[in-house]
Amino acid sequence: MAFIKVENLRKDYRISRRSRGFLGLLANLVAPRYTVKPAVDGIDFSIDKGEMVGFIGPNGAGKSTTVKILSGILHPTSGSVTVDGLVPYRERKRHVQRIGVVLGQKSQLWWDLPVYESYDMLRYIYKIDKARYRANLAMVQELLGLAEFFEQPVRQLSLGQRMKADLGAAFLHDPDILFLDEPTIGLDVVAKENVRNFLVQMNRERGITMLFTTHDMQDIEKTCRRMIIIDHGRKVYDGSIRDIRAMYSGERELVVELAEECLNLELEHARVVHQDGRVKRIKFRNADIAVQDLIGHLNRHYAIADLELRDTEIESIIREIYRDGAVHSAGVR
Repeated sequence: MAFIKVENLRKDYRISRRSRGFLGLLANLVAPRYTVKPAVDGIDFSIDKGEMVGFIGPNGAGKSTTVKILSGILHPTSGSVTVDGLVPYRERKRHVQRIGVVLGQKSQLWWDLPVYESYDMLRYIYKIDKARYRANLAMVQELLGLAEFFEQPVRQLSLGQRMKADLGAAFLHDPDILFLDEPTIGLDVVAKENVRNFLVQMNRERGITMLFTTHDMQDIEKTCRRMIIIDHGRKVYDGSIRDIRAMYSGERELVVELAEECLNLELEHARVVHQDGRVKRIKFRNADIAVQDLIGHLNRHYAIADLELRDTEIESIIREIYRDGAVHSAGVR
């Protein structure tokens, strides 16, 4: 049985339609009109216990709404959600004892209290016994390096320090599942790597299920084997990172800087995906045209100032999926 199961999940928001002028204001008061906008539009997925899954999409795709439903904050308009056999929004008290939540833009700690006092408050809220609290506190202090700011008020912490403190707080009560929203925001390169390693270690040692939303694809690549992509409230991909790389692995990118301005390049078996003045980004498949043939064609017809050949990075793949709203099975249109 799946640890998390989502079936035909839908969440609609009603947006008021306002008429202009005084008469319009009166009409809105007497008979308000609304437009229904789906934030989540019939998505399905399941996650097994102990999985680390990346949950990504552009801004406004429905990620945060889905996570809020899974954590019990919001009720869905229709569809069903179960987390470890519980319906989150119906059995919220039992549910919140089992989950941890880290929101990059909102802290669960008390703004004017030192970090250690916030942790003490969470201990009482979750009814954590002293021995378990001390063990978990020592663990997060060591692995996340909290000691240097543990006695500072939360309002005095940098964004990166606050993220570490929030992350540590989420593990104090031994959650079965962790919802992570931008957990590395504000961190430098070294701190990001430490946080990623910490999450992987907690998943491996404690079997904690993690759903990971982020705009930093390095977070996903270094922690998750599977990712779910949604756009406009609908699921467009659910599978392994390795598989989506394989779909697009035949594509390569050639960045060309022309010696002279040219609005349109005439190409066969290749396409211009972006241009900035004299610099053009061209995508092609090895199966359609050899790189030396493409470069030869460009040299014969255009004055080339510079060339750079790139393999398609995961960020480029995701950008293309966002742009097209779909995954192309062969990696091309």
